[in-house]
Amino acid sequence: MEVRESCRIKRRLGLFFVALLCLCDSMIVVTVDASVHDYFNEAFTSRSNAFFFHGGSEGLHAPRSTIPLPTAPNITTSPKGKSFIRFDDVTFIRTKESVNAQNAMQQNTGLVEAIILDIKDRKRIGGSYLKSDMICCTPQLADEGACKLGEVIIQRNPDNPDWPRRIKTFFAGTHQETKMESVTIEIDKTGMYYLYFMYCDPQLKGTIIKGRTVWRNPSGYLPGKMAPLMVVFGLMSLAYLVLGLIWFLKFVQRWKDIIQLHYHITAVIALGMCESALWYFEYSNLNSTGKRPMGITIWAVTFTAVKKTLSRLLLLVVSMGYGVVRPTLGGITSRVLLLGGTYLVASESYELVEHLGNINDFSGKTALFLVLPVTFLDACFILWIFSSLSKTLEQLQMKRNMAKLELYRKFTNSLAVSVLLSIAWIGFELYFNATDPLSELWQVYWIIPAFWTILAYSLLVVICILWAPSHNPTRYSYMEENEDIEEGISLTNSSKATGDSVTKLGEDLEEDKRE
Repeated sequence: MEVRESCRIKRRLGLFFVALLCLCDSMIVVTVDASVHDYFNEAFTSRSNAFFFHGGSEGLHAPRSTIPLPTAPNITTSPKGKSFIRFDDVTFIRTKESVNAQNAMQQNTGLVEAIILDIKDRKRIGGSYLKSDMICCTPQLADEGACKLGEVIIQRNPDNPDWPRRIKTFFAGTHQETKMESVTIEIDKTGMYYLYFMYCDPQLKGTIIKGRTVWRNPSGYLPGKMAPLMVVFGLMSLAYLVLGLIWFLKFVQRWKDIIQLHYHITAVIALGMCESALWYFEYSNLNSTGKRPMGITIWAVTFTAVKKTLSRLLLLVVSMGYGVVRPTLGGITSRVLLLGGTYLVASESYELVEHLGNINDFSGKTALFLVLPVTFLDACFILWIFSSLSKTLEQLQMKRNMAKLELYRKFTNSLAVSVLLSIAWIGFELYFNATDPLSELWQVYWIIPAFWTILAYSLLVVICILWAPSHNPTRYSYMEENEDIEEGISLTNSSKATGDSVTKLGEDLEEDKRE
């Protein structure tokens, strides 16, 4: 009774922490835009006395070359080995009402500014240094000579007088559209750079923007905070290859002792190898072209969704004791397959939107609609895994099968360690996101997704070690004869104990009669 009660307490604590883990993990959505930012008739947002549009942000590294940069502010070439931001066909379109309010004889009838800044200089935009809450220059500030009326207030960096960088584009006469000059701005200092399109004229309200900007690092178009992930997935491909070779050799050596569970493990290893390789090639292509390759991305997302589904199913069937304490899943097979199929569809849908679209463009309700199914199904998987694991441990304790019990204790300890690490890491992520909302620590961003990739691989390695093909499969596989023998011994011992009790009771009655 004490053992069962202890198991129940552990199960409840495990369910609580795992549910907390799953819900917290699903709330953290990390998305990264590609280095080519396209604008499709985007609208400006009002803030203070200005209207602005966020044109993108990237972590850019300083150029590798030690040759001094040209002093000209506008460079029309795209040098190799340099970091730059290039404006391609950026066009501003104002409303007809704004056009009708202008004089056809005027040369400049509206100003839109493109402002590029290192995030460390963010306080240099606006009138904070002038003790003003305004972003655009006001008549009072213009009279004081602090800024120019109709323009965004910028305080130049004394260490780099050309920054923050301002590029002006004017509307002419009654023209409804104006096209920005195609320029390339070189970056000579490592940092997180932001691009804002802004205007101060209220008559331009309703103006939209279309076109694109191209951001490039010295090594390619891959965003700075994504670049290390290409190396991570390259190393993970090699790690899965090594694991696959070792597993294959074990598989061939002990092929006569192979059980169904080993085929499932083999499939997960193969999927992990393909997934890592596809993501590596996806990042490599993105680094070369600046655009996500549609075909490779779809395949990578599909392999990721399938691998995640099979990994969760593997943990679930192992926790249920499949092939260890039961030969089949029995009547729950359909429920397991239904959960796996539903998770596959939900995960695939979410991953496609996240990688081929920009989830930040969706409303909060739409994003929540995509995240919630995956969150709920993850919670179902994890709760079912720990619940099944607790029942399997109880069953092995009752049968006193010490070899299998020790195997499952090691498996339980590994899962417990992974849960504790996950909870600690989620706490770090929440702290990281709260203290770095503007991605100033972009150079260590890659550590966050890399952790989950390495943790999943580590759990797979643990399963491969515990359930490795062996010359003694009885230590982990279901053997009907052994199970029957154990049950027979248990019944024999029970019957013998009952017979001894009856004999003793008869002797006591005979002794009472004689007295």
